[in-house]
Parts: sequence; structure tokens; C-alpha cells
Amino acid sequence: MLDRDRCLALDAEDPLREFRDEFVLPEGVVYLVGNSLGALPRRTPERVRQAVEQEWGRQLVGGWNHAGWYEQPLTLGDRLAPLIGAGPGQVVVGNTTSIAIFQTVAAALRLRPDRRVIVSDVTNFPTDHYIVQGLARALGGGHEIRDVAEGRFDDAAVVLLSEVDYRTSERRDVPAITSQVQDAGALMIWDVCHSVGALQVDVSAADFAVGCTYKYLNAGPGAPAFLYVNPRHHHSAENVLSGWHGHAEPFAFERDFRPAEGIRRFAVSTPHVLSFAALDAALDVWERVPMDQVRAKSTALTSLFVDLVGDAVELASPRDAERRGSQVSLRHPDGYPVMRALIDRGVQGDFRAPDILRFGFAPLYTRYVDVFDAAATLIEVLEKELWRDERYAQRLTVT
Repeated sequence: MLDRDRCLALDAEDPLREFRDEFVLPEGVVYLVGNSLGALPRRTPERVRQAVEQEWGRQLVGGWNHAGWYEQPLTLGDRLAPLIGAGPGQVVVGNTTSIAIFQTVAAALRLRPDRRVIVSDVTNFPTDHYIVQGLARALGGGHEIRDVAEGRFDDAAVVLLSEVDYRTSERRDVPAITSQVQDAGALMIWDVCHSVGALQVDVSAADFAVGCTYKYLNAGPGAPAFLYVNPRHHHSAENVLSGWHGHAEPFAFERDFRPAEGIRRFAVSTPHVLSFAALDAALDVWERVPMDQVRAKSTALTSLFVDLVGDAVELASPRDAERRGSQVSLRHPDGYPVMRALIDRGVQGDFRAPDILRFGFAPLYTRYVDVFDAAATLIEVLEKELWRDERYAQRLTVT
């Protein structure tokens, strides 16, 4: 097992080590929550300041034309597309993941009007399942929601799954499942929120995909989501949220909706320009990142953590590194106070009910020595039962 000195040596040899300096990381904190909110890129404040002072401040409403605001859902979509295996004109940025899920599931159902089954993972991230439930109710209750665990796609209209499970970090086989679903005549939607920026993602064979930019992509709290539509559906898929930015000629102000050609038809409304500025800055970093090195380091970091923690606490993630994302989940009956005790000692992870401690490893800024220190602190908290301090039992609003 590696000692701390060897971890420091690995950091010195790390081909991604230069990227750590691209981020603001508080002194004395081991930040292992990149799977929930990525760290702040150093270039982001200046890029947002520019959008506020130079673009908004000086150009005022002219920013829509002269600063490129109006085109940002597409221009940023094109910059993001390579991170999910997509091409130009296939990704639109804007709104939230929840809205994108609603749009894609609704579009898929319209493309398969003779089928009334939606397959999803009932243990998936809540917003995915809640949105499916709400959409089914809005459609009159005539659609069945079937758990993917049943393994039946033969009569399904659409299948919605996450590539990486938000609780356990288990990774699904995207190519194999996509092929199986499509061979059964259903449409495939992938949620890549917990994989984009940490893995080599490729949803090009899928029908649709959705994802967020505030986790491993580091675009900031409340950053916009993105939506991918396979080019074979560009002329037939309908956006049920027919907002004016998806119109063929928004400034013609026509009475009835006429969808734009291509991916723009899945735009909805006014882009959040200041959030887009933060995403723009984050993508400056990602355009220089070799994703094969990101995945290799992710695998090494998570494997090191699993080895160091050993049998001190139950492992909830797959032990096989190829079957997990860039997150390690542990199971403890008193997981919440354990995590509070860790955070008080400078190791930031998060907790998911009922008993999951999550540790997300962002390869661009997480070091091997951070992993060593986090594991040592966790073992100390457990062995000395430091989590039993009564103040740690009080639940904060966000866990």
C-alpha cells in the first residue's frame, strides 16, 4: 500500500498536475465534492466581470448582437459537444437538467406514439424519476413507468438512464444498453451528469442525452444544462416546450410556433448570460484536457482511496474500477454525522440518504496526497468515534 511520500511522488509525475493551478482551492481543504459542485476556475471571475462590465455595462442591449449572447446556446453547445462524443450542431446549452429531461422524454414519446411505456431507474437521481412521473400525469395517466430492473424494452417507447449512478457510482455500459434498447424499437436517453468531465463519454449512438455543467465541468452553481439530439431526429423531434428561442424566426414575432431547423428547435427561452460566461471560461480549460489521461487518473485516484480505506467501512461502489465513475461511495449507518466530522477536519465530501458517504475525485485538481490524507482522516474519525459529537447529528438543509 502506498505511503504519503509515494503519493507526493505520484503527484510530481502526474501529467495533469499543471491543471490544478487553474482552480481556486482553499488552503487546508481536501475537496472531494467535484461530483456535486466543481471548484472555481481561476479565469472565471475575470470572464464574468467582462460580461458584466464590458458587455452588459457598455453595450447594454447591444450585447445580444455584438457580444454573441443570442448565439451562445449553440456556440457553447459546439464547444461542449466533444466531451460527450457529439459533433457541431448537435448540442444546445440552456435551462436545467430537469427541463432537458422533460423535453427529451416528451419528444421521444411523440416519436413513438404507438407505445406507452417509459422505462427508467426508480432509484435514479430523484429529478429524473420525478420528471418522468410528472410528465406521465400531464399526459393523462395513460403511460406506464417501468423499472429498468425488469429488463424489458420490447414495448417501451423510451428508456431514460444515468451513465453513472449518483449514489453508488456504478457505471453502465452505454454502447451495449443503447444497442439493446434501440434493437427493441425504443429510444434511448442518457443522463451524463455524473460522468461528463470525469470519463470518456460517448452518447453519439443514443437518441438523446442530457447533462449538467456544474459538477466535473466546473461551470459554477446554477450553471446551465445541455441537451443532445441525434441528427437523425433533427427534422422530426418536437420540443413540447415551444419557447420563442426555438422558433425558426424569433424576431418575426409570428402568432404560431414554427420550429427552427436542427438543434436550435430545442432552445426554449432567453439564455442566462452571466452563467454562460462562467461556462465559457470553464470550457477554456476543457479544450486543453486529454480525456484519456483524465480517466486514467480518475481510476487511479478512486482505486487508491478504496485500498487505503480497506475494511474500515463498507464499500458501496463497485470494487472493479472499470465499473465505477469518478466517485467512491461508502455505507455507514451514521453516515451523516461521520461526514460532518470529516468536513470539520478539512475533508469535504457529501452525504446521501439513508447511509451513503460520497467522495468525488476530480482528476484536474485532486492530488494523490489528497486521497491519502482523506482516507487517513476518515479512519481516524471512525476509530476514535469523533462523529459522536452531538453537534454533528443536527441536519443542515443541504447534505
